[in-house]
Amino acid sequence: MNLQRFPRYPLTFGPSPITPLKRLSEHLGGKVELYAKREDCNSGLAFGGNKTRKLEYLIPEALEQGCDTLVSIGGIQSNQTRQVAAVAAHLGMRCVLVQEDWVNYSDAVYDRVGNIEMSRIMGAEVRLDEAGFDIGIRPSWEQALEDVRKRGGKPFPIPAGCSEHPYGGLGFVGFAEEVRQQERELGFKFDYIVVCSVTGSTQAGMVVGFAADGRARRVIGIDASAKPERTREQILRIARHTAELVELEGGIADEDVVLDTRYGGPEYGLPSEGTLEAIRLCARLEGVLTDPVYEGKSMQGMIDMVRNGEFAEGSRVLYAHLGGVPALNAYSYLFRNG
Repeated sequence: MNLQRFPRYPLTFGPSPITPLKRLSEHLGGKVELYAKREDCNSGLAFGGNKTRKLEYLIPEALEQGCDTLVSIGGIQSNQTRQVAAVAAHLGMRCVLVQEDWVNYSDAVYDRVGNIEMSRIMGAEVRLDEAGFDIGIRPSWEQALEDVRKRGGKPFPIPAGCSEHPYGGLGFVGFAEEVRQQERELGFKFDYIVVCSVTGSTQAGMVVGFAADGRARRVIGIDASAKPERTREQILRIARHTAELVELEGGIADEDVVLDTRYGGPEYGLPSEGTLEAIRLCARLEGVLTDPVYEGKSMQGMIDMVRNGEFAEGSRVLYAHLGGVPALNAYSYLFRNG
């Protein structure tokens, strides 16, 4: 496997830390050891997150092309757009963000706090659009790109979650390489890696990265899109493309993509009671915050799997914390009593 041939622009601190979740593990019976890899602590740029790791492989192309404006898209509380705004500010580039109405949730301050607030503070041009949730290429985003061109700018297109970009999966191939190095230092290997999936390139990159040592099927994706067939198809497509890019021997089989569909509901961006319980449990036992859109659902999935005995006794499970916590502010009413 050859990731090194792709240029990488450093936006992260270096390897994100792996920490044990000792009290959560004990609370769930102590038969499974839980750890977290903290992508939420991976960068000093507006709280970082999984998209910052992906952008390290996209930015060299933007610089090489002489682009002056990063153009991206997401929901109103998109983590992606916040991270793109931060990277644009860091590089001295302009930024245009399309924020569509992807989540069927209303709070008095939903479009003024959290991720979108930070993007505005960092100087991004924020465009609110009423279009609903979809993980495909959006007309509103194409219009934003055209508007930048008409103004004489040179836009660099960054699709939702970086996922439709040809290099969108490379960052999480690197994540797997990083985990292997950290495993050498820890003196053991993880039996499973749990990760949230929506637009697909985070899990796709992991599947490719861990396929290199035979662990592709140990990557357990937790769907949070509530459109799992579409998400699974996208993970598989991106993984196969990424495997070709890094010259992975043997390629990616259908069975290499494991996607648990039990926790995506009631719909994208809306937490179930189980999600809220998982957020509170992890916060109160570990001081680790997760959000209702992404990490809360993957945390719920992992906790349930431990409770149900779905991991063999003695398993070591690595939870990928992808960094969605700033969105918590937009759900303040749900947590008004803690």
